[in-house]
Amino acid sequence: MRRGGRTMRVAGAPISWGVCEVPGWGHQMSASRVLDEMREAGLTATEFGPEGFLPADPVERAALLAGHQLSAVGGFVPAVLHESGHDPLPGVERALNGFGDARTLVIAAATGADGYDSKPHLDGDGWHTLLTNLDRIVARAARAGVETVLHSHVGTMVEGPDEIDRVLDGCEVPLCLDTGHMLVGGADPAGIARRAPERVAHVHLKDVDAGLARRVRSGRTAYTDAVREGMYRPLGAGDVDIEGIVDALSTSGYAGWYVLEQDTVLDGEPPAGQGPLTDVRTSLDYLSRVAR
Repeated sequence: MRRGGRTMRVAGAPISWGVCEVPGWGHQMSASRVLDEMREAGLTATEFGPEGFLPADPVERAALLAGHQLSAVGGFVPAVLHESGHDPLPGVERALNGFGDARTLVIAAATGADGYDSKPHLDGDGWHTLLTNLDRIVARAARAGVETVLHSHVGTMVEGPDEIDRVLDGCEVPLCLDTGHMLVGGADPAGIARRAPERVAHVHLKDVDAGLARRVRSGRTAYTDAVREGMYRPLGAGDVDIEGIVDALSTSGYAGWYVLEQDTVLDGEPPAGQGPLTDVRTSLDYLSRVAR
């Protein structure tokens, strides 16, 4: 896609098909069907998805993706960054060993627990450790030719606006601007795109039902339950200012990936041609209109 003379690089993500690293998340579709449907929707690139979804060997992984006419963008890697007695680098290095030609490491500051329904409080020492580890990971990945971006994420140590600002002020890591998780966490993704576009190196495009997001922030609804209820919507069907975000980034000269994500929980295998594929097509149609 092109907008304002610039090419918009658009990729898919297995989470739009309900494929998630959280145990018990929901029905997990096979890689062959997910990749087939990505290509059927017109996508040409994807993030890896959770560990075990694609082959761990980078050569095998690349061959599988190539067989579906897809290339790899990079991968989401949750890592515990705030504990002084834990070194996240060995785990990050293992992940990087499987990256092959992919060039974007999407780090989330995991709590150490499964799921994203709660998180502990982080004190000053924890913040120092987290920010130091982010800079260490940025340097290590750069030596492998991979760019690290931090994904602020509901239920992780970096979730809300104050935590995002603390990262922006306290270390050099670029951001993955996840438009959905930022809004659910109480931040303004369009505002961040306008005031700090130079820190945005990767984008996850999500749309969100703001009413359900408010219920998550208030504690009335657990995050996973809200996702199951349809908190994430196809682009254009929710309350995120997708067009304003794309406009702000395009104006700033952003040339990175836009990864379509609609976090989904599936109760079973959808009929062929239905389910997630329908929503992904809706999002792509909307993004095409925005690009024009």
